[in-house]
Amino acid sequence: MRDLNRNQFFLIGVLLVLLGVQFRLVETAVLTSDAAKLLMGEPRHAPAASFSLSNLLPHERPPAATRTIRPPDWLGYSLLSIGSVLILHALALPRPEKAG
Repeated sequence: MRDLNRNQFFLIGVLLVLLGVQFRLVETAVLTSDAAKLLMGEPRHAPAASFSLSNLLPHERPPAATRTIRPPDWLGYSLLSIGSVLILHALALPRPEKAG
């Protein structure tokens, strides 16, 4: 397995810091019914398989099942701290030598 170099540590740290900031700013996320089914692992049905004559007639559809996700407070803080440690580690590593 290859070792990570300075630039890769820095990139991972920046991404984790940005993800941590996003988790700190967002309190809840509401998923649509399709996204909730995908998250729960339910198989998606093909539209052609569910076609029937009753779909052509006007009728009330049941309300879409949504799912609300509330990330815990510690998740944003932990991603911020891990990302900042990785950035500081990347700055402490020696610069890569230029080939050629």
